[in-house]
Amino acid sequence: MTLNTEKLALKIAEILDDKKAQDIDVLNIKNVSLLADYFIICTGNSTTQVKALADAVEEKLIEIQYYPIHKEGYASAQWILLDYGEVVVHIFYHESRSFYNLERLWSDAPRLDIESIINRV
Repeated sequence: MTLNTEKLALKIAEILDDKKAQDIDVLNIKNVSLLADYFIICTGNSTTQVKALADAVEEKLIEIQYYPIHKEGYASAQWILLDYGEVVVHIFYHESRSFYNLERLWSDAPRLDIESIINRV
């Protein structure tokens, strides 16, 4: 299964939401950076959940033949980065997310509307 980059980003957001990630943001950075097309940023409530979120993304994407190019931060689980080329996933422990504040750094990037795929309570 091949997804365009926006659909891949939305699929990842859906996986994260299914695993109860908090404050999921999908930033379209393709017009503000050469790093990627999309950043997905979310928060886990514990280092265990941060690892579980990363594991879920990896496992579900492997099922559809997407493999991370690079992965870092898994040992400390304060900030796990999963690089899928055009889509980069940032999974933060809540204190680290506040400290690094990527949304501020990428404030020029528009956010994708993910309300239709998020299971709000």
